[in-house]
Amino acid sequence: MRYWPLTLAGALAGWLLASIPGALLGGVLGQVLDRRLGLEGWASLLALLRGQPPLRGNELQFVLLGRLAKSAGRVTEAHIRIARAEMQRLGLDGTAQRAAIEAFSRGKRDDLGLRTPLRRLRGRREQARALLEACWRMARADAEIGPREHELILLWGKWMGWTAADVAAQDTAPRPRGAAPASRGGAYQKALDLLGVRADTEPEAIKRAYRRLLSRHHPDKLAGAGASPAAVREATERTRELHSAYALVRERRGFR
Repeated sequence: MRYWPLTLAGALAGWLLASIPGALLGGVLGQVLDRRLGLEGWASLLALLRGQPPLRGNELQFVLLGRLAKSAGRVTEAHIRIARAEMQRLGLDGTAQRAAIEAFSRGKRDDLGLRTPLRRLRGRREQARALLEACWRMARADAEIGPREHELILLWGKWMGWTAADVAAQDTAPRPRGAAPASRGGAYQKALDLLGVRADTEPEAIKRAYRRLLSRHHPDKLAGAGASPAAVREATERTRELHSAYALVRERRGFR
């Protein structure tokens, strides 16, 4: 009989949970996961169950660096050197270095959700700035920034509350010795070149150029015309480049 109150409580709790709609229960549990465990929904919970805990300290930075290195196709010695330089820049000791190395490897191998940890940096301007500068340094490990690297950094900056123009302005890493000088305007000038417009082109003309290029390179259009899978993949990548370029130009020029 002494266990009767506990049994009743358990039955009552079960009845209450069963009466809550699935979507509502999922939302409540998701908020609890995010607040209590620092997780980004169920994907991060699954990562935790696989032995991949939430990001702490400088681990977020090295996960981002690992993701950038892998996005270039393969991780090179240049990427490793940049990661080591970042550890020295931060003054990490042996234990912290091991955690950074593990975070870098984690960024290469899994699809950990980054939206929530990056959104937590909104309002932390200096911390976000240091993170973006480190990302640009990693993106320039092989001298040229690839479209996928550029797209990722712009996306991460957006999650932190930065405009595309402000994100691009953090690309202050020195160019490798012997590398060709950057074009005037950096990422902004590259975006203009990709769209085939000038800095003084009227907004409406920029919009028309963007739509024309988007229509020409849209992967669905090519797939419908019987293009090869390789051509469709190339068109998909080109479309991503156009989206990023247009977003940057629009932010810099201040039009919608």
